[in-house]
Amino acid sequence: MSTPFPFTAVVGQDDLRLALLLNAVSPAVGGVLVRGEKGTAKSTAVRALSALLPEVAVVPGCRFSCDPAAPDPACPDGPHEAGTGTQRPARMVELPVGASEDRLVGALDIERALAEGVKAFEPGLLADAHRGILYVDEVNLLHDHLVDLLLDAAAMGASYVEREGVSVRHAARFLLVGTMNPEEGELRPQLLDRFGLTVEVAASREPDQRVEVVRRRLAYDDDPAGFSARWAGEEAAVRARIVAARALLPSVLLGDGALRQIAATCAAFEVDGMRADIVMARTATALAAWAGRTEVLAEDVRQAALLALPHRRRRNPFDAPGLDEDKLDETLEEFAGEDDGDPDPDSDPDGGGPGGGGGQPAPDSGPQGGDTGARPEAGEDGTPQTSGGAEQSPVRAEEPFRTKVLSVPGLGEGAAGRRSRARAEHGRTIGSRRPRGALTKLHLAATVQAAAPHQRARGRSGPGLVVRRDDLRQATREGREGNLVLFVVDASGSMAARQRMSAVKGAVLSLLLDAYQRRDKVGLVTFRGRDAQVALPPTSSVDAAAARLESLPTGGRTPLAAGLLKAHEVLRVERLRDPARRALVVLVTDGRATGGPEPVALAARAARLFAAEGTASVVVDCEAGPVRLGLAGQLAGDLGGTAVTLGELRADAIAGLVKDVRGRAA
Repeated sequence: MSTPFPFTAVVGQDDLRLALLLNAVSPAVGGVLVRGEKGTAKSTAVRALSALLPEVAVVPGCRFSCDPAAPDPACPDGPHEAGTGTQRPARMVELPVGASEDRLVGALDIERALAEGVKAFEPGLLADAHRGILYVDEVNLLHDHLVDLLLDAAAMGASYVEREGVSVRHAARFLLVGTMNPEEGELRPQLLDRFGLTVEVAASREPDQRVEVVRRRLAYDDDPAGFSARWAGEEAAVRARIVAARALLPSVLLGDGALRQIAATCAAFEVDGMRADIVMARTATALAAWAGRTEVLAEDVRQAALLALPHRRRRNPFDAPGLDEDKLDETLEEFAGEDDGDPDPDSDPDGGGPGGGGGQPAPDSGPQGGDTGARPEAGEDGTPQTSGGAEQSPVRAEEPFRTKVLSVPGLGEGAAGRRSRARAEHGRTIGSRRPRGALTKLHLAATVQAAAPHQRARGRSGPGLVVRRDDLRQATREGREGNLVLFVVDASGSMAARQRMSAVKGAVLSLLLDAYQRRDKVGLVTFRGRDAQVALPPTSSVDAAAARLESLPTGGRTPLAAGLLKAHEVLRVERLRDPARRALVVLVTDGRATGGPEPVALAARAARLFAAEGTASVVVDCEAGPVRLGLAGQLAGDLGGTAVTLGELRADAIAGLVKDVRGRAA
């Protein structure tokens, strides 16, 4: 077994270390979500935490880590008699992003269950993590059905495995720790709220601190055992402090004054539900115990708010996480009680340990600038539109709205999502087949039908059905998949009227929000001036696409053919990387094409490439004014897709949009 990097040897990252230690003191806090760029010691710190946790007492031979002092009466390995147990280190179990459902919750032997009535159960990762840590690296990339199972177990403290009426239940209480890089996509709001605390981490910009990080890492890589031995004293001190804080925790007093500050803070920041209040109360109590105090002070409430509230204030994926600390201080001061001590915002809440500093880094605003070589072009109102040094600066998008559902026709087999129909592990049953590999979803009727003709030949004499492996049938199901939604946005002079471009950006922002909710990958191609560019390669980070859209300048000619050809190339490369994920092209334009010889004919030929390959497409017609040329509709015909206006994108518009998309693309 490899020697983990010592927790106390991690340089900086005070908020991260404090959040992990508070959960070690009080697992009821509810876990930690660590957000940050790659290479910031997220995984290193989490893996190091398990070595600091006190040992746990377990029933000998129990695969579900039952506590000998209070064994689970429903344990599949039980019943257990209360008594002395054996001590073992607390486990840290890693859930891989690509894990199967059976690997997470456990597998039930369906063949034995049908033939013998025996619950032959192989525990999964949830059973292994009971009374320990469940760590999910890249938690934002976890499949939806695994997220649902994880949420259920975290909420109920138990895991249920059911296969055609045969069920197994076992306890599953664990400290949930997740790490993620926001550039790769955001979490579903349901899972985000399940994490008690959240921490934003970033690499230090101080040269001395970066030097120390490299020095320690090189020393550890050269001699892991020797490096860990040099930090053994510090590790033992922190371990002892955790034990002492756990012992002190029941004696910590959470006074009415602190409770009022917690409630007022959650109300002031308009967080949803009551979970934030409860998490803040538990965190403030753990902070006091960690500092060796038996009373919760205002400084504990302040630090608890900085850890527990930022991720709960986000209303959509485009909101940057964070907290207005001036507003926080004003709220705490307004509701300060006489029993709360002197609330010093700059005080160290843990008496010298890792902590403090709850500020959040500013979000990346995305690249600026664009093509500067375009020539003047008349806009829709007849006024000259300029590019180059006189191009129009980016305009803000209008408020997003709920859009109609755009889907890809046919039945796919892509990654789980919520957009287009697909053959999937979850959904409604549409048939059966012989299993390929392990059986996961039994089709009971088909299995019985396959086994029934052979009962006499197999010597059946009792009431049980004689079932063999060849009789088992896997249920085939229809669910939903996520798609690659590639936005191709016209940013030329004909689109440059400020009010009009604001509406266009609002529409694209609405579609991006819909893509986030449906678990799609998104990409952004823009064209203006003389050529097109990939503003954002296909990614799961929808908020990155929103940032690029916000900074998009306009002006110049309309190289429509170049935009289509660039999009075609993006899709070609993406098919090589992920052939199962189907694409939906959303072209946002008024249909005009200028620049070069025969620009309209060239654009039509480029559009027919998509139709020849059967790529689903929608043209969002942005043409405005009393005189309309209908060019977007013609372009949609060349693409083999459909054209919709900005107004028709709204969910409350005239019904039939999805039917039109499917009919045109079929």
